[in-house]
Formats: sequence, structure tokens, C-alpha cells
Amino acid sequence: MKYSIIVPVFNRPDEVDELLQSLTQQTCKDFEVIIVEDGSEKPCKDVCDKYADILDLHYYLKSNSGPGQSRNYGVERAHGHYVIILDSDVVLPTTYLSAVDSSLLPPHSTLLPPHSSLHTPHSTLHTPPSSLGGEAAAWGGPDASHPSFTPIQKAISYSMTSFFTTGGIRGGKKKLDKFYPRSFNMGIRRDVYLQLGGFSKMRFGEDIDFSYRIVEAGYKPQLFPEAWVWHKRRTDLRKFFRQVYNSGIARINLEKRHPGTLKLVHLLPMVFTLGVIGLVLCALLTLLPPLSSLLTPHSSLLVLSPLLLYSLLILVDSTLQNKSLRVGLLSIPAAFTQLMGYGLGFLESWWKRYVLKQDEFQAFEKNFYK
Repeated sequence: MKYSIIVPVFNRPDEVDELLQSLTQQTCKDFEVIIVEDGSEKPCKDVCDKYADILDLHYYLKSNSGPGQSRNYGVERAHGHYVIILDSDVVLPTTYLSAVDSSLLPPHSTLLPPHSSLHTPHSTLHTPPSSLGGEAAAWGGPDASHPSFTPIQKAISYSMTSFFTTGGIRGGKKKLDKFYPRSFNMGIRRDVYLQLGGFSKMRFGEDIDFSYRIVEAGYKPQLFPEAWVWHKRRTDLRKFFRQVYNSGIARINLEKRHPGTLKLVHLLPMVFTLGVIGLVLCALLTLLPPLSSLLTPHSSLLVLSPLLLYSLLILVDSTLQNKSLRVGLLSIPAAFTQLMGYGLGFLESWWKRYVLKQDEFQAFEKNFYK
């Protein structure tokens, strides 16, 4: 078998239904699907039963341990030469697996026996990067917004993929940093996965941590631009803020684990956040005595002009990309939520890890571990 698709699930039966439906329509059929129910209160067992006669589908229920450990659980039970990690809130175009297939060169290494585990000694698993020939050891693909998504989902998708918000680091053509696969759409040879021990116990940022370890082991993850997915993301700004806030926290923890991985692009949301707070405070000061008597009534707008110009840029770019003025308008608060949520989480993590000298577990026990 060539591919094992691993999907951790937590209280997402409806999303799993859509994902499995899209898998039934793949033009490439050489795959199995492993659903790992991570202690859900709303299990998707009934949904999986619908597809039991259509897909090579394996359903497992386990106690909650987070997405990373659930993926490891699934990979230990996988049979494919390659492992594809997907989030439960993605939907695949019919050509997804064919695009992966065409981007991979024929395998040059021996497949592992079906029941190899993460605890197999490294010496029996390691294939030096220099002996891989041209075969991709790890890869990832971009994500996109589906026409059926709600306007706020499209706006959030824009804020997570636009060059003007994230620097294109999630698989776009324009980039401010090198590409690292993320768990919503990540592929890796199963022997490499097992060799590296899979995902760590981090609750957030565990996919980037794994990508860094892949690179540190001498492999070079590739971007497969044609192997893209539709990604629903969060359905409202409150949930989206919590997601990106945790991502900001994770960035400092990742730098602590992998010194030197903190890049300029990762600092930009923090700089943006401090800039927004500073400009808003300055604008408020212009409205208070004694400055209000010395300045013109429009001085506060002048102070806020950088934010207004940035909002206009987001509005125009998103409107053109999504062909919708409504999505363009919603992209403004989505972009500010994305940047400031990440920036605030980054600042909290920096304060706790660098100033208070707390370790990862001590600083974020409630957020990251159970």
C-alpha cells in the first residue's frame, strides 16, 4: 500500500463526513484511512460506518491526548509507505492524491513491515538522507477557501494565507521564510516518521516542531503546490483569536526547543500589535487636553492613517481575490485578529519564558498539557 491517511478527530463528526466523502472521489485509490477519535464527546463512529464498505477505513477510539499523540497512535497502526497527515476540517479536491503521486519520484528504499512501531530502535530504521536518491522524504501542500465557505470563513482563510498577513509562509508562492509542512496537509515517508519519533507532546506548534526535526535530521521538506486542500478553519473571530493566540505562544516555545528558528517574519505580528496599541493610545491623547486645544480636530485620524491605509490594502486585495466586497470587508477584522492574536500570545510567551524564566510546562500547563 502506498498511502496511509491519518486524521485525528475531536468532536467533529460533520467535518469528518465531508472529508471522507471527498476521499471516496479520489482518482488515485491506493490508500487507507485511519481515523483516531481523541476522546471525543461527539464521536464520529456512525459517520465512519457509512464509509466502511467504500473506503479502506480503520476507526480507533482512545482517551484524549492531543492531536500529535493521536497522529502517532494512527501511524503505529498504518501500512502505507507514505503517511499523509490531515486535519479533520479539510476537504480534498478529487485530484489531491494524484497531485501527490505525480510530485513524488518512485521509491528507492525498502518498505517497513506493517507493524513497525515508534519504539523500533533507530538503528533499524534510519536511512541516511544522502542515500535517498531523489525521493521526497517529507512534503506539504497549501490550503484554499472553498466557494461554499461562509464569508467569515473565507475572510479568515484569506488572513491566514495572504502575503500581507502571514508573509506567505503557509505554502504561498511569495515567502518571507522557508517552507515547513503543517499538519493540515503534511506528508512523510513512514520510515522517516518512525525514525524521528513522530510528533512531540506539544499541544500547539507540534507540527512545526516536527518539521524542524525533519530538517535537523538532514531531510529537506518539499512544497507540492498542486497538492492543495480546502481548509475550513474557525467559523468565528473569537475561536480564531484563541487559535492564533496559542500559535503566538508556541512560537517562543519553538525557539527554545530549536534555537535560531525565530525569524523576522515571526516578529512582525508582535511589532504590528505594539504599533496598533501605540497608535491608538496616541490618537486618544490628541483628543484630551492639553493636546486637543493645540491640534486640529482631524489629528487623531492622521495618527491612525497607517492603520487605515493597511485596512484599505487588505480590503482591496481580499475583494479582488475572493471577488466579494463583503469578504473584503470581513477580511479587515480577520487580519487584525490574526496579527494581534498571534502578537499578544507571542508577548505573553516571551515574558514568561525569557523574563520570568519559566519552563514550557510551568508556563503553559493549562494551555498545552493535560
